[in-house]
Amino acid sequence: MSYRIKLDQKSGPPGEAQLLSGMDRFLFMVQEHRAKVLAGLVALLAVAVAIGGAVWYSHRQADEAFEINRQAMQLYIDRPADKQAQADENLKKAISLFQQVVEQHPRSPVTPMALYHLGNALVQANNLAGAIEAYKQYIADHGSNKVLLGLVYQRLGFVHLLNGDREQAVKAFSAILDVPGALNKDQAIFELGKLEESQSRPEGALARYQDLAKSYPTSPFASEAAVRIKALEVKKAPDAGAQGSVPLPVPPQTEPAK
Repeated sequence: MSYRIKLDQKSGPPGEAQLLSGMDRFLFMVQEHRAKVLAGLVALLAVAVAIGGAVWYSHRQADEAFEINRQAMQLYIDRPADKQAQADENLKKAISLFQQVVEQHPRSPVTPMALYHLGNALVQANNLAGAIEAYKQYIADHGSNKVLLGLVYQRLGFVHLLNGDREQAVKAFSAILDVPGALNKDQAIFELGKLEESQSRPEGALARYQDLAKSYPTSPFASEAAVRIKALEVKKAPDAGAQGSVPLPVPPQTEPAK
């Protein structure tokens, strides 16, 4: 059997493109499509400028909101007790500045606190309707902050009580119990117990106080709950009337902190 040796055919002379290096080819391509490349660079630069401008503007807005909120807090705190006119004027200015933060800087990191303090300031100004709206706006817009959300519900409950609406107060205090991470659930239970007592529902009040004593034994409200439990159990005893025992008065509602 004979074998043939296959010889590689000679290739022709290298073309111009083969003689170019990688960098040369890239530059050649850029030269051929320079209009498109230039347009792409311009577009990329425009995007970078837009992003940089947005970041700068955002930081500027955040700084402005922080400064306005700082001024509002200073006025809110600085209300001399011996100068009622000045105290009222400072409160009025503080409310205006808190509203400015909320309305002009809705996405600022300080806006949730500004909205919370706006509600508190409106309570001090006896604008209960405005305070309720501020607290409800916080719940709707910033409810992800669970720790502060519990305080907002608590303040809302107190304002409803000041407004004479016990039903809405019960809803607000009850809502605290459903907020994960809320630090004021013990006080919420205590307030619900007092509301039960104030509406002549001793069984409901007793259940609330017992729940408080069991769930939060180290709470400062637990000791007061223990006193109320004893008083309610005495009233509940069959021979309470024969012994002539006098029940303890219903405790007053806790005043909201100023």
